Amino acid sequence: MRHRLTDRIQVALPPGEAFHLFTPRGEREWAHGWDPTFPAPTPDDSEPGTVFETDADGHRGTWLVTDRVPGRRISYAQVIAGDRAGSITVTLEPTDAGSDVEVVYDLTPLSNAGAHHLEQFADGYGQYLRSWQDAIAVCLHERTES
Repeated sequence: MRHRLTDRIQVALPPGEAFHLFTPRGEREWAHGWDPTFPAPTPDDSEPGTVFETDADGHRGTWLVTDRVPGRRISYAQVIAGDRAGSITVTLEPTDAGSDVEVVYDLTPLSNAGAHHLEQFADGYGQYLRSWQDAIAVCLHERTES
């Protein structure tokens, strides 16, 4: 069954500065274990058409940047072979305290195992995004400490 999951987090930077945190290389700053690899030279990792791969939880994922509005939105297509496929869109809106960040996952399982993994992911989605918010807050705090 297809899942469209939407939630929001807060980031204490304006959208133009926070945007980098949601690019493939930018996530390395705060997402433990996130280490995308690029099969082709990629000077701008947020450019539509950019392909990268990740290994997470024993699953190899292939990603494609499908759209971006610099400083405001970035969208990805993702395929985890035999597990799931879909899209992820991150949209940043300015607030008095920084950015309101909407994260939308639209995923379809590709197998029975994928359906099970996706159900678990959907059940913990809010908590998953809170972990992003917490990790980003720690990252930003460490930046100011250096």
